[in-house]
Amino acid sequence: MSHNSFVFNLIWTFLLVIFPIIGIAQDVNLPKAKTGAFWEHVQFGGGLGLSISSDYTDVTIAPGAIYNFNEHFALGTGLQYSNLKQKNYYSANVFGGSLMGLYSPVQEIQLSMELEEINVNSKYQDLGGNIARNFWNTGLFIGGGYRQNNVTIGGRFNVLFDTNKDIYGSAFMPFVRVFF
Repeated sequence: MSHNSFVFNLIWTFLLVIFPIIGIAQDVNLPKAKTGAFWEHVQFGGGLGLSISSDYTDVTIAPGAIYNFNEHFALGTGLQYSNLKQKNYYSANVFGGSLMGLYSPVQEIQLSMELEEINVNSKYQDLGGNIARNFWNTGLFIGGGYRQNNVTIGGRFNVLFDTNKDIYGSAFMPFVRVFF
């Protein structure tokens, strides 16, 4: 199966799981979000990251937006750009996007499913010369966290994690998610 058809199938699977859940939520008359215009249901946020040491730098910007269907269900999208450098060894530019579904069974708990597609351009400097890699990495994250107002702290697990190709060091990733 080609990479493009695999990603296409993942996106359709994601949509087929999320939209029926949203439809069920509408049918059982769960409390609705504020009534009114489209933009009253939208929240913006995302994440910023900075890690610096004497020989390592990691800068990340990841803006996002979600649409709240009601107080339990939201669907969103995000962008990501990261620049990583380890002096005399490694450098990478990472960019891409994601689709995210959020479900809060109660106000303090937030469950999530996120489909991420990122492009990785990396260079390794080794004793034998420079090695360049350019590849697309697909992640399907299932996660959960504790939510207080606009901030959620939790963890997510990449069910498609591949140690031979993945940009991340582990399938499990902690997160802090902020939307205003």
